Amino acid sequence: MTTPPVEHLARLPMEAAARLLGIAVLEEREPLPFAAIDRLSSTTPRPAGPVRELIDEAVRRHPPESRTAADAWLAPRLHASLRLTRAEAADRGLWNHLAMRVAPDYVFWRHRGRASRTVPSVNRARFTGLYDQQTFARLWWAAELFRDGPDYRPVVVACGNQDVLNTVLGMGMIMHRPVAQAILTLVADGVAKSGREVNALAQAANAAGSTLVYEALAPDSRQDPARYVDWADDHGFLPYDSLPEGPDDGEVPRASVDTLVELFTRLFAEAPIRGRTVDS
Repeated sequence: MTTPPVEHLARLPMEAAARLLGIAVLEEREPLPFAAIDRLSSTTPRPAGPVRELIDEAVRRHPPESRTAADAWLAPRLHASLRLTRAEAADRGLWNHLAMRVAPDYVFWRHRGRASRTVPSVNRARFTGLYDQQTFARLWWAAELFRDGPDYRPVVVACGNQDVLNTVLGMGMIMHRPVAQAILTLVADGVAKSGREVNALAQAANAAGSTLVYEALAPDSRQDPARYVDWADDHGFLPYDSLPEGPDDGEVPRASVDTLVELFTRLFAEAPIRGRTVDS
């Protein structure tokens, strides 16, 4: 697919996106109607060029057989490139436009699957889905929810594990930052390695307590919104060969993370996992 260049990011309403995204488009039998998308979108001041260049670089660095590895490379850089507030990132129209107009070729490249034995297709949610399903929204929110202040290294861990990205990201408990960092610590340390183990860890932690319980057990520090705004307004150089710096709005308290790591380790040891024996 050849995507005509577009000058600015825009917002494409959900109703229009749903109408223009037919089965024939998802199966790549028909091209996306770019002229109609342009006509129905409301333009923002944000330039599309830097984001398009970043996405092209992600494809250049990752051959088709390692497409999933592009998530861990792209997520922190997409977050640092767009510099959105959470309120802006909650606007699904922005993600609709990014997926359907700025870089639909990336969506097909990254998520092309098989709807049947003969017709390759992409799930509609990868273009217009919720924050934990849509191609670019899920990477942005993973970077926002899994970063530790300015440190994007936990994001690389999260997006380097498809079970974290596909399952844990959608759980409300990770809105509490110590929970997110504790789960990633156990994944990074190899305590939960396989997909079954990561899912069992997440389910055990989710079942053990609500967000309110974890806030009392392992309190978070208050984030500084002014520092986030300062970071969002400062569009500097975006490195490709090293991690960028995120907003320096407050790191997660280490003591709270340690408390939850200890708790989650106990919960995981008792969690039922298919294929794990009592001795192991």
